Amino acid sequence: MSKIVNKSLFGITLLIFFALLTSGCDIVPGRHMRDQAKFEPLEASSLFGNGRASQAPPANTVPRGEWFDIRSNEPFYTGRQNDEFIQTIPIEVNRDVLLRGQQRFNIYCSPCHGRVGDGQGMIVQRGLKQPNSFHSEQVRNQPDGYFYDVMSNGFGVMYSYASRVKPADRWAIVAYIRAL
Repeated sequence: MSKIVNKSLFGITLLIFFALLTSGCDIVPGRHMRDQAKFEPLEASSLFGNGRASQAPPANTVPRGEWFDIRSNEPFYTGRQNDEFIQTIPIEVNRDVLLRGQQRFNIYCSPCHGRVGDGQGMIVQRGLKQPNSFHSEQVRNQPDGYFYDVMSNGFGVMYSYASRVKPADRWAIVAYIRAL
């Protein structure tokens, strides 16, 4: 009994020793990100041809935290006017808008809502709560601004897609939902 306790105690002591030894070690001194050379915003740089450290983002990237002047077109950016949901889509709906809406819907919405908007997406088949069908009378009677607002701010277990889907694409999705 004493040998087992001694071996266990020795093993635990050895484990603690190596844990303390490795947690305090600096394997390669000075090789941390905080110690690396870096540019400060708006600093001059000879690395880039234009002489600036701050560069424009690459083409076709999605900006995060994009600023919109909501006052310039409140219905477009919020789905509301005078604190009421707008009834109709504030953009021209044509074939290109519907195709874009279908593409964005299939990417962002169909995992929960299903490809045909019946609320039978793959996530639901895996056990999550079923969202309302877009074909139900309750959902069909909602104004267009409501759908935009739900995409922008989330609802129930659905989180906000404002940082993932641009405003014009949210309206394209609304147009596609109406076409389902």
